[in-house]
Amino acid sequence: MTMNERDLLSQPAWTGEELGTPLPQSTHAVSVALPRWQDVIGYEEKKPEVVNRLQAGYPRFVIHPLVQQVAQQLGGNQPCLPFPSLHVAELCVKFIHEHTGENANVQAGRHGSPIHAVVTTHAGQPALRAFWQHTGLIVSTRQAEAYLNGAPVIEDHQVRESLRQQIAALYGCAAHDVFLTPSGMAAQYAGFRAALRRTPGRRTVQLGFPYVDTFKIQEKFGYGAILLHDLPSIASELEHLLKREPLAACFCEIPGNPLLGSADVRTLSPLLRSHHVPLIADDVIGTPFNIDLSGHADLIATSFTKYIAGTGDVMGGALICNPRSPLYHELKGHVEAGHEELLWGGDAAIIDAQAHTFPERMARHNATGLALAERLKAHPAIERVWYPKWEFADQYEAVRKPGGGWGSLLTFLPRNAAQTAPAIYDALAVCKGPSLGTRFTLACPFTLLAHYTELEWAEACGVPRNLIRLSVGLEDVEDLWARLEKALQHGIAS
Repeated sequence: MTMNERDLLSQPAWTGEELGTPLPQSTHAVSVALPRWQDVIGYEEKKPEVVNRLQAGYPRFVIHPLVQQVAQQLGGNQPCLPFPSLHVAELCVKFIHEHTGENANVQAGRHGSPIHAVVTTHAGQPALRAFWQHTGLIVSTRQAEAYLNGAPVIEDHQVRESLRQQIAALYGCAAHDVFLTPSGMAAQYAGFRAALRRTPGRRTVQLGFPYVDTFKIQEKFGYGAILLHDLPSIASELEHLLKREPLAACFCEIPGNPLLGSADVRTLSPLLRSHHVPLIADDVIGTPFNIDLSGHADLIATSFTKYIAGTGDVMGGALICNPRSPLYHELKGHVEAGHEELLWGGDAAIIDAQAHTFPERMARHNATGLALAERLKAHPAIERVWYPKWEFADQYEAVRKPGGGWGSLLTFLPRNAAQTAPAIYDALAVCKGPSLGTRFTLACPFTLLAHYTELEWAEACGVPRNLIRLSVGLEDVEDLWARLEKALQHGIAS
């Protein structure tokens, strides 16, 4: 059977020989097989025997060959990346100069194309890559493919409007409150930019352990970032902070990644609103099927790349302006002022088609995720399981929709994890690589993958280095549990 015919739900790519395989087997795959613990370490340490095997990668971190071809055409042999508009390219040039002092210039793409490339020096290249990664304002693989094929630019307003309407229905808002972005991180960046336009010069705060790039945006593009990672003490710490200085915004993830705890927005939101500080919430893990943040968040950033699409081969996101927020009109004006329609039409069409089945898929994700979380929690090889049903449960329940569940992302720590986690991971017969929310189960040693250069810091924040994160897919629950249980025998044996 070829990989093109392969159903990753029943035949996952999990063995060492499959290192570097795209997940799924698609030109546009956003994940890649890192099937062994040592492969993850080799990936982080950029070892040639791992990096040279990679046929794909998450597009913000690994520059896709199609995007590289566009860069080669526009930049020659100089460090270069293409961006989806002239304005984005100009923002990147400014970022490079401010952070490195190096020169950079904009190279227009083919006549009629919105693509504009940024060309810089080798000393400016790290800042070029950082802008691409942190802002998420990327040229998608489909957009790059269309450019290379000379395809005409077709502005498919109808498909984008259809997508906006579907997303608006999930969030209980109007279609004009949904601002489409080329990635979930670009939605975070759009919210961040709107907050800084509203109150320039102020610092921002991250509430809870951060997803890496959400915090990097605040650190590298703003006026200073503050991390309040301890969920039980956030409210008191924030109250003291607000008395000392005005803030531009606070960011939080409901629930957080990878420990699945939730900040208490019931307490935080009134506190922030009394100081007119917006709360920008990330609901990617919770999803709009499971949770309703409209009573608390002012802006909601989400990623279509994960559960809403579910295919693992398309990028996209949205920033939602919450009409129930007292800051709605003010914030929406700032969001509109900075908005460009940068979600590529080909990507929008795929997401729009997939969004129709999202509610049905999410209900199945919830059921299997809960079943596996409960079984793992009772297993003798497991020291701890993190899952929203148990982690700061009252805080999550406060925003859980009637009929909503606890999602399908769970994290577990084996007993004697330093010895057993690598053996369990290597033996785990599911797809293994970055990202989450795919139809097929996807595992990764998240702390190693996201925080390899700052493991001591992560552990100081309560995030163990040897944990395993599991994005539970749509496989038969008994089949999936049998695979997990077999791998866990390595933990008992050790």
